[in-house]
Amino acid sequence: MLAASAMIHAIDPWQQTLRWLSTRQADQASRSAPTTAGSGSEHYAASITVIDRPGPGTVVIAWRDATRGCYGDQEWSQAVARAAGLCAMSGRAIAPGDAIYKPRACRPKPRNAEAMILADMLHAAVEA
Repeated sequence: MLAASAMIHAIDPWQQTLRWLSTRQADQASRSAPTTAGSGSEHYAASITVIDRPGPGTVVIAWRDATRGCYGDQEWSQAVARAAGLCAMSGRAIAPGDAIYKPRACRPKPRNAEAMILADMLHAAVEA
């Protein structure tokens, strides 16, 4: 009978796994937070492939990132950076006013919606 009562108080393995995963996710989020609060600078470990260039101010990109998802044919538009950040392709600093490409606004909002690529880096990738 003692063994039966001990089993009642045992934690369900699925609940244990969910707790462990949520703890790991919180740890990961604290490690990948921007170094300067409010700077908008985030590091992306994305694999970026230029698929098509349908127009002068648009590009279709395949974005693969374990933390921000996979987008097989995501359309990006040319814009001007409104905030400081990092280029998702090169890791170079982006300053407000720099020419960039960013994911086109859509619903639901993509997980990489805040990502930016310097226009010079993207043009060099297309020409290569």
